[in-house]
Order: sequence, then structure tokens, then C-alpha cells
Amino acid sequence: MVPGNKSNLSRNLAKDKGKLFVISGPSGAGKGTLISQVLKELPDIKVSVSATTRKIRKGEVPGESYHFLTDHEFDQKIRDDEFLEWAKVHSSRYGTLKKWVRDLLEKGKNLILELDVQGALSVKEKIPSSILIFILPPSDSELIKRLQKRETEDKGEINLRLKTAQNELKLQDIYDYKIINDDLDRAKNELISIMRSRINEE
Repeated sequence: MVPGNKSNLSRNLAKDKGKLFVISGPSGAGKGTLISQVLKELPDIKVSVSATTRKIRKGEVPGESYHFLTDHEFDQKIRDDEFLEWAKVHSSRYGTLKKWVRDLLEKGKNLILELDVQGALSVKEKIPSSILIFILPPSDSELIKRLQKRETEDKGEINLRLKTAQNELKLQDIYDYKIINDDLDRAKNELISIMRSRINEE
């Protein structure tokens, strides 16, 4: 994990007017689906578009789904200190562009970051006011079923993601909120309720 320039970042974020929500959870927990549902009812919230070295998947749009970078391009951004956080997840790297986050928060925009646990912990350290929300699947068996249904990973990748999920679940108690995604509508309403409450607080 690359910390970046912590002193400058803390000083710049001290005047932020927007709320930063960091959403995590194992692959297959339904984070992306929940976030897309939230955006329909809270259109003023922005979602961070992460940079990644992962290969593009069918249906994904560069610049909207992710900023797809080569390893060389990603390395250059690390050297230029352009990431708020970055991490290697499975066989690819993901990062959050620092300037994009900082500019939106300073303008009073509310922002969602969908990050793995490593990234969430890094952001929380640098931005203590960030709000961490963990999305849980109903059960291990349901998680396996969801991963298999996606048909975007082979058996080896599914096993790797399940192992990663077990490690992530051990850290769920450090999050401010936990939501079990056993019913999409119920989980969506719970997430929206949390966000509205935090956005409206003094």
C-alpha cells in the first residue's frame, strides 16, 4: 500500500464539505448492484472510478467502469504520487486517484469509494471522517453460487476469491456499519438510510 503525501493530503481534506463513503465486501456480496440501486435514489452522490491493470471484461466501458491502465502507466502514477491508495488484489492492481477525490470533497460533493479492505483501511487512516460500510453475503454457500453465476471467473479464480473473502470477513468489525445483502430491496433501503442520515448530520 502506498501512503502518498499524508501531511499535504490531511491539510487539503481538512476543509472538505462532502461525505466520503467507503464500501467493501467480498466478491459476490453484491456491492456493485447495491451501489447502482443507491444512485437511482441519491443521484447527487458520485462514485469513484478506480484505475486498474485488470483486463477489461465484456460490457465494461473504459473511463466509466474503470480507468484501464497498463502496468507501465500504473507504475508511473505511483511514482508521480497520484493515488490516494492502491493495492494488488489477486493478480491485478487497483488505485484511487487522489486529485479526483480531493476536488469533489472540497466542492461539497458526496462520494462513494468501492474498495477492498486494504484500501478502506488506508483511506480511513488518511481521512478519519470517512464512513466505512461492509456488505456481507447471506452465507458462504450463497457467495459461491453468486460467483459461479457470474461466469467471469474460472474455478481457480473462484477459489482464490473465496479465500480472500474469508480474510476480509475477519476484519468486518472495524467498519462503521455492516449490511447483510440477503434481500436486495431491504439492503438497498438500509444503505440509503445510512447515507441520508450521515449526509444530513451537522
